[in-house]
Amino acid sequence: MSGKLQFKFKPYTLELKHVFTVAANSRSTTPIVLTEIEYEGITGYGEASMPPYLGESHETVLSFLSKVDLSKFDNPFELDTILSEIDSIAPGNAAAKASIDIALHDLLGKLMNQPWYNIWGINRNNTPYTTFTIGIDTPEVVRQKVKEAGEFKILKVKLGRETDKEMIETIRSVSDTPLSVDVNQGWKDKHAALDMIHWLNERNVLFVEQPMPKTQVDDLAWLTEHSPLPTIGDESVQRLGDVLKAKGVFTGINIKLMKCTGMREAYKMIILARSLGLKVMLGCMTETSCAISAAANLSPLVDWADLDGALLISNDVFEGTKIVDGKVVLSALPGIGVKKIA
Repeated sequence: MSGKLQFKFKPYTLELKHVFTVAANSRSTTPIVLTEIEYEGITGYGEASMPPYLGESHETVLSFLSKVDLSKFDNPFELDTILSEIDSIAPGNAAAKASIDIALHDLLGKLMNQPWYNIWGINRNNTPYTTFTIGIDTPEVVRQKVKEAGEFKILKVKLGRETDKEMIETIRSVSDTPLSVDVNQGWKDKHAALDMIHWLNERNVLFVEQPMPKTQVDDLAWLTEHSPLPTIGDESVQRLGDVLKAKGVFTGINIKLMKCTGMREAYKMIILARSLGLKVMLGCMTETSCAISAAANLSPLVDWADLDGALLISNDVFEGTKIVDGKVVLSALPGIGVKKIA
């Protein structure tokens, strides 16, 4: 092989179809940065998505990426070497690092002319159903969102405010679809949290994501021990080093490419979580079909998927993984499986 890696990136802003409200904030846009890595005339695409609560922004990502020099590498297959060096540039910046990881994986898959699920030896037919997220809103809007999500087999409901029971009862007034709930650290008292989980358990809820603040480790472990429903660590579990800490505190973990620096580390996290007996959920931010498709290559390995991020936006710039009758359907294109459309 000959040639050098050429790296380009640019900021972009995703427009959400609905205002998106979680326990701590509301927003109608998400800043992202689109990346491209070219090698011998072939281009791999990547993406960093930065919802505000993670602390990254257009400015921080562009600043980090401007320090990256990929031209020193002449073999794009040396993923460990390249990504370790990227990781060492500065701490944090997980989404910025993920944008390089995803573009590299896309490039390598294209160079091998294979989708990544084939390279990893994963059966593309074993994809899960994805949840579709219902943000916190008025009963009227919640009912509308639930009706729009008719094809989905599981709905994900954002909780963590004083309207939690109203949210669930509103959905149950128009749908008996199984639910998962994401509290985004919104419950503070373990006994009240357990009472709420028992209440949810009677209303066809499958599991509870990040019920309490990540700092309340002992309370979370107590809650998991007594909970009739599985608990899933999200904000508590960022990268590979957090997986071992989750054992005994949660039933399972939520892996997101934007938290863990990309596909390579996500794959390692899944393998480790399985060895520890933890359930695995694969999540996302509001993202284009680029980052969603990258994560989707891993989806046959997990128990639950929450890969609806591209469905929540109105200005996608890629085509890739599809959601058909609520099920993740992988693209047969090489790499991460995307085609640029804008």
